[in-house]
Amino acid sequence: MSLFESNKLGDHQLANRVVMAPMTRTRTSAGDVPNAMIAKYYGQRASAGLMISEATDIAPHGKGYLWTPGIFSDAQLAGWKLVTDEVHRNNGKIFMQIWHVGRMSHTSMMPGGQAPWSATDVQAVGSNVFAHDAEGKLTYIPASKPRQLRTDEIPALINDFKTAFGNARKVGFDGVEIHSANGYLFEQFLNGTLNTRNDQYGGQTLENRTRFLLEVVDAAIAELGAGSVGVRLSPFGNYNSMPEDPLGEDTFFYLCEELSRRGIAYIHLLYELLPKGNMQDAVFDHQHLPDEFLKKTRECFTGSIIWCGSFNKESALAALATGWVDLIAFGRPFIGNPDLVARFKNDWPIVVADRSAYYTRNGEKGFVDFPNFSN
Repeated sequence: MSLFESNKLGDHQLANRVVMAPMTRTRTSAGDVPNAMIAKYYGQRASAGLMISEATDIAPHGKGYLWTPGIFSDAQLAGWKLVTDEVHRNNGKIFMQIWHVGRMSHTSMMPGGQAPWSATDVQAVGSNVFAHDAEGKLTYIPASKPRQLRTDEIPALINDFKTAFGNARKVGFDGVEIHSANGYLFEQFLNGTLNTRNDQYGGQTLENRTRFLLEVVDAAIAELGAGSVGVRLSPFGNYNSMPEDPLGEDTFFYLCEELSRRGIAYIHLLYELLPKGNMQDAVFDHQHLPDEFLKKTRECFTGSIIWCGSFNKESALAALATGWVDLIAFGRPFIGNPDLVARFKNDWPIVVADRSAYYTRNGEKGFVDFPNFSN
C-alpha cells in the first residue's frame, strides 16, 4: 500500500493517503474570523489527500483558547468561504474539525464570565488554557472550575452542533470531523471515571457514556450524510488531565461498533499517546497504541481509519503495510513543508519548523512564508 495512491474515503475520492492533521495556529482576525492569510496557508498545503482544519468553535460557550476560529457568525462563515474556495482551486479536499472544549476553558472567555460547561463539575487541575491573565497578559493560565451541564440543556447544545455542521456545509467544506479526543467535551462524557452523572448521559453504562457523542454524530449525518463525517478519538489518553479509565477500552469498541453501523467515513486515532499535561510543555515518550488494540479496531470498524502521531515517511509506510490503517495524518511536518507530499514522494529534504512559530501573532512569519522545495 502506497502513501501516494488514490483512496476512497466515505463519499470522497482522495488523491493520496496523506492527511494534513488539524493544528491550532492562532492566526484569526478580530472576532475569531478566518482571513485571507489563513486561506493562503491551507491553499499552499492542498496537495494532501485530505486536509482537516484547525479545531473550530461551534459557539462562544465552546471556546477555550484565544484566537481559535468559530463557525457561528456571518463574518466567520465568510472567512471560511475564502479558505474552502482556495483549497478547491488547488484541487484539495478539506473537512472542518468541530469542537467544544468543555471544562478546558476559563471564565474570562465564557459569555458573561460564567463557568465552563462540562459533563462534570471537576476541575482539570494541572492543565492550562491560552487566555489573558489578571494583568491582561496573553499566556497559559489554569482552566477554571466547570459547572455540570443540566440534562435539559443538552438538546440545545446538540442543536448548536447541528447548526455548526450546516454552516460548514454552506461555506463549502467537504465534510466534518467531530473532535472527541484529547480531554475535550465529548471525552469528558465518555470517560467512565470522570463522568459520574446519574441521568441518561451518565457514566453507569456504555449506552449512557456514549449517548451524547452519538446523538451529535447523528445530527452530523442528517446534515451532511454519513460519508462526509469523521470522528477523532484518543483511546487511553490522559491529555488535559483526563483520569485513568478502566472502562475506556470497552467504551471505545462499543463506539466503534456504533459508528461502523452508522457508516461514517472514518475514525481518526491518536496513535501516539499524549502526555497528561498540555502541549506547550509536553514531553513525548513516543508510546503508541498496542498492536492488538489496533488490529481489533480494524476488525471492528468498517470505514477508513486514520492514524496520527509523530510519523515520518518511513514509519508511515510501515504503518500502512500492517493493513490496520488506511491513511496517515501529519501535523508538524506540514508547518514548514507546504509541499510535504512532493517532498515525501521525491525524497527531498524535510524542513523542521521552529516551535516558537507555532502559535505566534507575527503575521506571515512562521505561517505562510515557508517555500516549496526548489532543486
